[in-house]
Amino acid sequence: MEQSNDTHLKSIGYILWIFGFTGSHRFYYGKPVTGTIWFFTLGLFLIGWIVDLFLIPSMDRLADFRYQKGELDYTVTWILLTFLGLFGIHRFYMGKWLSGLVYLLTGGIFGLGYLYDLWTLNDQVSLINSGA
Repeated sequence: MEQSNDTHLKSIGYILWIFGFTGSHRFYYGKPVTGTIWFFTLGLFLIGWIVDLFLIPSMDRLADFRYQKGELDYTVTWILLTFLGLFGIHRFYMGKWLSGLVYLLTGGIFGLGYLYDLWTLNDQVSLINSGA
């Protein structure tokens, strides 16, 4: 049974889980507070990281329920943020040309904009996908 609102992929969640002691999978699924905690504690001293191996399916379901599917793909946006975020490529993809240009010229506003986007990217994509 396939979900009609499959916004996030479990396969990407598990790939990010490999680096999960940095909180990357938690940011992907829209859990920025615990993602930050995982980042600073190395996945709750690796214990939380191991537990998350079993929690990814439920985090995926909650993300699919919470976020709006639409024109922008969450996975593409997250890959662009992860690897090219300091250059603002993810913002160009989202149609935010002005802020994308600012990121490009300032290294993601000296890294602070990159951190902001880690916390808010899912909501930004969902807002654009809802047409608001």
